[in-house]
Amino acid sequence: MNLVFRPARRAHYPEVRRITRDAYLRPGHFSGGHPYMSVLENVEHRAEHAEAWVAEASGAVIAAVTLTFAGQPYSEIARDNELEFRMLAVDPAVQGNGVGRAVVRRILDHAQSLPDISGISITSATFMERAHGLYESLGFQRVPAGDWYVPGEDVLLWVFRLEV
Repeated sequence: MNLVFRPARRAHYPEVRRITRDAYLRPGHFSGGHPYMSVLENVEHRAEHAEAWVAEASGAVIAAVTLTFAGQPYSEIARDNELEFRMLAVDPAVQGNGVGRAVVRRILDHAQSLPDISGISITSATFMERAHGLYESLGFQRVPAGDWYVPGEDVLLWVFRLEV
């Protein structure tokens, strides 16, 4: 599959919102009324305070991700000289076809092109087992010392890192 990976434009935001919502709701990660859904759906805020990126195939947005760096509003775990990615979402209509893997590889390529970036980090809820397998297959290592609970919830987030 030939993917174009680039920063999202305002015209992409409705599709980014739909894809992200569907990717988190369909497998039952959250209910529609969960407070985190409003964070996931607020693409405009993400694009203003981080970098919203899309993956397109044949001109259609099929995946989205947020990129951020240490000290920025959307950063949860990034250390200095580290790119953090969050909210990776692949349209459920194309899941299982290697799109997530292709997007993470594009993130790796992008990180390697940035001056002073020596690593990539991601957090993933313990119940997102397919994502864990993807990250580990691409060389990410678990960092249990960095794991943390979402404040006010019984959701443990695992930390994964990769040196680039």
